[in-house]
Amino acid sequence: MKLQAFGRSMCVAALATIGAIAATPALAAWEPTKPVTFVVPAGTGGGADQMARFIQGVVAKHNLMKQPMIVVNESGGAGAEGFLDVQGAKGDPYKLIITLSNLFTTPMATGVPFNWKNLTPVAMMALDEFVLWVNADTPYKTAGDYMAAIKAGDPGKFKMGGTGSKQEDQIITVALEKAVGKKMTYIPYKGGGDVAVQLVGKHIDSTVNNPIEAVAHWRSGALRPLCVFDSKTMPYPNKVTADKAWSDIPTCKSAGLDVEYLMLRGIFMPGGVTQEQVDFYVDLLKKVRETPEWKKFSEDAAFNDSWMTGKQFADWVAKAEAEHKALMTEAGFMAK
Repeated sequence: MKLQAFGRSMCVAALATIGAIAATPALAAWEPTKPVTFVVPAGTGGGADQMARFIQGVVAKHNLMKQPMIVVNESGGAGAEGFLDVQGAKGDPYKLIITLSNLFTTPMATGVPFNWKNLTPVAMMALDEFVLWVNADTPYKTAGDYMAAIKAGDPGKFKMGGTGSKQEDQIITVALEKAVGKKMTYIPYKGGGDVAVQLVGKHIDSTVNNPIEAVAHWRSGALRPLCVFDSKTMPYPNKVTADKAWSDIPTCKSAGLDVEYLMLRGIFMPGGVTQEQVDFYVDLLKKVRETPEWKKFSEDAAFNDSWMTGKQFADWVAKAEAEHKALMTEAGFMAK
């Protein structure tokens, strides 16, 4: 009898416990409880800056996060300032950084003690195209026309403007020089917005700006795109100007300029954060990409609209790092 009574009391206690657990709400998933700093390791007006501010605006407009997102440009040392800041914020879930290919080129060129493996990959938002641009007042209608002029001119006569030194724009310029067999004069500026303005003002002869950095000047009639540095044309048929769409721009390869280059637009966090914190931002960025604003932004910017997270993204970054090491070595840009 005593054993039965004990068993009955244990059963009642167990049921009471189960009831209490069922009545207790599940713990809420992690979310920010203070403002999130979104670091841009580049100047204002460029592609990374525009994407960061676009994401900030969409998050605020659709109330996708309870806390504000604050965009901060830290462009010093070809982006080293921003990378070192986030690398030094280990375990801090209130910092994000948007990366371009200077994720690799900056430490390789400068020797600055930064490695992307000290960060936490969150998501690839897109891959960005590079387009060869000239001023619309020039006689060059095709990439072939421009290449012929460079070949016929004196070494260094033609000026190529780009963002920073020993970064993406100059890597492409070196590849272009090798394809043409003639040196150009490369002039670095702080950001893609500045580069486009310099071409509009005819202070340089060409640029390899991303579409988003030059589209307003193309639409206004000030600049002319000659070719895209990709294996295929861009899949956007809607007219940007009165008679031209992104899909109308031929590949550089089709014009005899065998150079291809795509650039990362990725989001990272500091190292040492939890998976739950990473998951919050992955979900946030998914929601951004599901908005009609993203669809329009992606088309206006002519992105190669790729999306990756987790191991797939980390593996892609590791492969891209190896490819950049080969490019930087060939161009003679590696730090001594």
